[in-house]
Amino acid sequence: MTYPQVCAYLNSLANYEKNINYSYPQTFKLERVRDFLEGLGAPQKSLRIIHVAGSKGKGSTCAMVAYVLRAAGFRVGLYTSPHLQDFRERIRVLEPLSRTAGRDFEGMIPKGTLADLVGQIKPGIARFNRRSPYGQLSFFEVYTVLAFLYFKQKRIDFAVMETGLGGRLDATNAADSLICGITPLSLEHVDKLGNTLAKIAAEKAGIIKRKGALVISAHQEKPARRVILSRCKKFSARLYEVGRQIKYSVAKGGLTVKGLSNEYRDLKINLIGKHQAANAALATGIVEALGFYGWEIKEVALRRGLAQTVWPGRCERIKQHPLVILDGAQNAASAQVLKKAISDNFSVSAVKKYRKLILVLGISADKDIAGICKPLSSLADTVILTRAATPRAIAPQKLAGYFRQKTYLTQSVREAGDLAAKLAAKEDLILVTGSLFVVGEYRDAGK
Repeated sequence: MTYPQVCAYLNSLANYEKNINYSYPQTFKLERVRDFLEGLGAPQKSLRIIHVAGSKGKGSTCAMVAYVLRAAGFRVGLYTSPHLQDFRERIRVLEPLSRTAGRDFEGMIPKGTLADLVGQIKPGIARFNRRSPYGQLSFFEVYTVLAFLYFKQKRIDFAVMETGLGGRLDATNAADSLICGITPLSLEHVDKLGNTLAKIAAEKAGIIKRKGALVISAHQEKPARRVILSRCKKFSARLYEVGRQIKYSVAKGGLTVKGLSNEYRDLKINLIGKHQAANAALATGIVEALGFYGWEIKEVALRRGLAQTVWPGRCERIKQHPLVILDGAQNAASAQVLKKAISDNFSVSAVKKYRKLILVLGISADKDIAGICKPLSSLADTVILTRAATPRAIAPQKLAGYFRQKTYLTQSVREAGDLAAKLAAKEDLILVTGSLFVVGEYRDAGK
């Protein structure tokens, strides 16, 4: 198969990232993925997997863990979602001593390799879909299978895998893991995962399923923590928590983490925002936990890995004059974190480093619209509302009521970007957020 044929084929599969009108428990079937993987020889069973679920900070945490392990000399597979511009971003291999270190999405699966893998399994997908009692494989499920196959082919040392939606029924959960990481939990996808923090935590904690598992968790609110504790007790899992066994503090010299085995002072993080300090503490706990299996990660690797971590689209600065910041804040908690990050990093003693902030905002219809808009509204001087090229996007006019400042409506991210460039002076800040789909399209347009 040619690469364009592969793209067309993969895009023809049911994609629940773009479609919000489905029943979560009836559509997501872990048995379907497991059955298909068994037919391929169960490639996931050959991998050492670090599995990360959560509501916010999953991708950043996964990236930090992967870069630290690469700095320690390991070949690391990294599987994340969604993608910003190219779905090859989701499947990456970070090589030790790589000459491409520091580049955006380094180590993406090559087009030719992806084409070969899809060509190999496409006939099997067709046969499986005809006979499967669990329904047809989706885009995310097939892509997860491709990640398992590629990581096995590359003989990686560790696979760092981010869940998609939830955790319990997520395709990545077809594999067992050495370590489970759980990032901060908050209300999200309430129509799919449940309308309470406890229900959402039950879905996320579903990745804890192996007797004696090692679990490293971010600080959680009480309802979520109770669920995680109960799940760990059920599987006799060992739980280590940020704020308890793992502590951190931030000062002018950098980040200090008192981890499971060592204390690390004045760590430098390449990612913007104080929330990344919490993610780095969690990542530190995860890599330290490998010591329980005999892999001791040296301090020099932790320092180098955190300092080298690149994670595009998350409080990412892509231009200086005017300043352009991209961040995929997709729920209320993330919007609050973004607001604080802008305040902490782009102001001095409550004095803004920019003249005015132009907000470019587009949101998916299944998100907490009010929860996202409220904190961002207080940041903006001018608002440009838009929509990504996905059926999930909410119409811009439905967002207008959340803003009192000068507001413009656009029907595409490119149109919004052109307008922002026209309105912005060199001293201004353009903040593009609300959806990773919007961030990806804006980044792709090179605004």
